[in-house]
Amino acid sequence: MSKTIIISNRLPVQLQISDGGLSAIPSVGGLATGMKSVHSGSESLWIGWSGLTDEDIPDGLSETIDSALKQHGCSKVKLTKDDVDGFYFGFSNRTVWPLFHYFLEYSEFELDFWNSYKAVNQKFADAILEEAGDDDIIWVHDYQLMLVPQMVKEKRPNATIGFFLHIPFPSYEIFRTLPWREEVLEGLLGADLIGFHTYDYERHFLSSVRRLLGLDVSFNDIYLENRVIKVDSFPMGIDYNKFHEAAKKSSALKGKQRSDLQIKLDEHKKSAPDTKLIVSIDRLDYSKGIAKRINAFEYFLNKYPEYKEKVRLIILAVPSRSNVPQYMLLKREIDELVGRINGELSTVNWTPIWYFYRSLPFENLIDLYTSSDIAWLTPLRDGMNLVAKEYVATRTDKTGVLILSEMAGSAYEMNEALLINPNNFEEQADTLKQAITMPKEEQMARNMFLQNRLKRYNVEVWANEFMNSLKSQKQGIGTYVSQKMNNNILESVSVKYRSAKKRLLFLDYDGTLAGFHKDPQKASPDDELYQLLDQLHQQEGTTLFLISGRDKETFSRWFLPKKYNMIVEHGVWISKDGEEFKLLEKVNGDWMEKIQPVLESFVDRTPGSFIEEKNYSLAWHYRNTDPDFGNKRATELNTVLTSLIGNDDISVLNGNKVMEVKSSNVNKGRASVRILSEDDYDFVFAIGDDWTDEFMFQELPESTITVKVGLQKTQAKYHVEGTKKVRELLKHFINL
Repeated sequence: MSKTIIISNRLPVQLQISDGGLSAIPSVGGLATGMKSVHSGSESLWIGWSGLTDEDIPDGLSETIDSALKQHGCSKVKLTKDDVDGFYFGFSNRTVWPLFHYFLEYSEFELDFWNSYKAVNQKFADAILEEAGDDDIIWVHDYQLMLVPQMVKEKRPNATIGFFLHIPFPSYEIFRTLPWREEVLEGLLGADLIGFHTYDYERHFLSSVRRLLGLDVSFNDIYLENRVIKVDSFPMGIDYNKFHEAAKKSSALKGKQRSDLQIKLDEHKKSAPDTKLIVSIDRLDYSKGIAKRINAFEYFLNKYPEYKEKVRLIILAVPSRSNVPQYMLLKREIDELVGRINGELSTVNWTPIWYFYRSLPFENLIDLYTSSDIAWLTPLRDGMNLVAKEYVATRTDKTGVLILSEMAGSAYEMNEALLINPNNFEEQADTLKQAITMPKEEQMARNMFLQNRLKRYNVEVWANEFMNSLKSQKQGIGTYVSQKMNNNILESVSVKYRSAKKRLLFLDYDGTLAGFHKDPQKASPDDELYQLLDQLHQQEGTTLFLISGRDKETFSRWFLPKKYNMIVEHGVWISKDGEEFKLLEKVNGDWMEKIQPVLESFVDRTPGSFIEEKNYSLAWHYRNTDPDFGNKRATELNTVLTSLIGNDDISVLNGNKVMEVKSSNVNKGRASVRILSEDDYDFVFAIGDDWTDEFMFQELPESTITVKVGLQKTQAKYHVEGTKKVRELLKHFINL
């Protein structure tokens, strides 16, 4: 039976070694909670680092740790101290984290960090490969393990792999600064489904894939030679009921049942009933904007001095990565800011900021959420920010105001919150005033919508939606309209080929027999291709036609001495048995003078594009342009050409990174049917890779074996993954 394998940097279990003994305590983090529905029973395994390096584990205790982890459905990846320093504290947190959060000045591009990151990702991949079968579902989490999907896919090509990034994915302009950008993208593309919190992160990732790897992207599908990868957004929720019920229980506690923190908060509110409590909870991280928030609070008090002694800011900064230099500097900056502001503005009865640098138990977090009138969360960049959702979930009476940075991923789902730009102190000061003075009716109306949404799309729904989408993607629902040319189909086709007396083959060139090249004139045939075509051309009972959009001069130079049959310029010219090309169709090229200046203007405005002039058509190539810009210009050109052409007898063909204008009565389908009518063929085969080949697939008889190269939707019956597979297929026809 298949199982689900979850992989993350850290296991959802905390190991504690004391007095030679060992205890394993389940974690209560967002991911651990969210994966409960996925990670359950004997059909699930969670692989990750235990938190203990090889040096930390006493002799003879390793098997005990394995046994303790197994009880929680977990398996550990062994890491040394050097591994953790280079992979986690190095590349993950000093290269990827600042870069992906737009703190380029903090990113360190050290080769040693990168080598460590690769080595540790391989360790995680090896741990997966030891446990995974072809039928298993593998879900890899977060930025520490971005190379793992491809490492696993190379060894288990049929495995179902999902990847979810829990931090932002940066814009192309930021991501391109990473020296190992292609390797990271290729690592992620080992997955069948790649998930992000928001559409913006998804869009940035797709843009980088197009621009850096030059892959075809259609909506949210990425086309590789042998696979289609889906990219989608899944905003992570929280365990809504857990927080809501905890808040109910907390408010029901009386007297000494309450925590010490709650007692002090209650006493404060009783002594100053008009004072508003503003809570701010974050990990101590430069991406959270804590220092700017403190400065904005000072700005607010100076702009609206009437609120001095009427508001108090409670800052809870949870320690994080305290050995990374930027975090040490940030801690010092915040300490000094809080000390200065409290020193300058405090009165006998009032301290403006209560500052806690520590972790608090879950019960105390609930105390802070339920006692605070306002939650003020202003990250400069944040993948999601679940604190915002947790605060709203604890407001059992639906009062309270959430002020949230529009730079947080959760802002896309929480429009009813007061959204602010964390860099705009003026806006923050005015928004704080709006929150303080907001009527309870408005607070309740806003929170009602927020709570209903959070309750409906909780963390369990998030996990299940991702898993369902991953299963659907692997099953190929809605992806293909043609069948993959597998070994059984190929054998059946080969049997028909062998038994046929007269065979007719139509073979496209670019993207089919040969790969694409930035300069089309340099995509000349190699020795292997010549040998393959020679054997087919000389085979008794076989008529071979190369059918292409190429110009006759190029094909004459490449193939005329070989005496292959050729149809070029989509059906304008024909050459048989080495004869000079003759017109196959009567065409008129008078329109070219009108169209050429239009194409030239687009070349001038689209760096990297160029015009290929043929005898009776013009082709505008944009393979060498920026992919996004090229697609935009192609759409514009299509609109312009369509309006110019009107009812003229010319048409526009949209090929693979090329747009060709030609006579309407010329296409590959018309040409191939004309050849077919010249003899009585009992086996017909046509193969091609782009839209211009669809004319052949549509117009040739139903009995024709039609094959699309690539994984786009097509009229062809079958598809193969790429040029390498095309050549393998044709070799079957030779080795009868």
